[in-house]
Amino acid sequence: MSFIRSLVFNVFFYGWLILLLLSSWILMPFNRTVMRQGLKRWSRTALLVMKYCCGIDYRFIGLEKLPKGPAVIACKHQSTWETFALYLILEDPQYILKQELMNIPLWGWYARKSQHIAVDRDAGAKALRNMVEETVDRVNLGRQVIIFPEGTRSEPGTRGRYHPGVAAMYKALPEHVPMVPMALNSGRHWGRRKFWITPGTITLEVLEPIYPGMDRKEFMKLLETRIEDASERLLTAD
Repeated sequence: MSFIRSLVFNVFFYGWLILLLLSSWILMPFNRTVMRQGLKRWSRTALLVMKYCCGIDYRFIGLEKLPKGPAVIACKHQSTWETFALYLILEDPQYILKQELMNIPLWGWYARKSQHIAVDRDAGAKALRNMVEETVDRVNLGRQVIIFPEGTRSEPGTRGRYHPGVAAMYKALPEHVPMVPMALNSGRHWGRRKFWITPGTITLEVLEPIYPGMDRKEFMKLLETRIEDASERLLTAD
């Protein structure tokens, strides 16, 4: 039964994604707000199908810690789930993503229209400068920038290396704009490059914001400890 549920969901999810890519061109003449609303509706539908098809529910806890207005979100990354689910709790999210994704037909057009931040990993220090500059630009516009500090998805219970770019972003933030850590257990139910979907509840927890002013090393240690300790705790949560 789990195999059939997983098969049905994967067919739906990628079919729904293809339909989005093929139909969203009609939104291109409009401003980015229209594109953002379309993505939010797509995300809600995908989560609804996950619930009724695969038995995967979700919950957000600690939302009272999420500040209104601009912020940088530093989120644990275990699954495809968090690449779209954050649209449900953030007013104007902007993902930091790999430059290669911008080269995908249709998808790359929409990502540019949405003004996500692309990082060319082969560009070295220049890529880091551009990422920091664009992050500051987005938060000055009142938006929320999402970064996965490990740079890629990790298996549940493992800790990847936290890249120094997140510290550079933190040091460049205006004093009123926080870095908000988020922990989750999504990989327990929908793992990295996994076909099999395991029923249960995905939990995402918003942790205490970290405001500018800390030493770089102190900040990195606090950020990693806060995210990883909470993510480990969520792996055993009901």
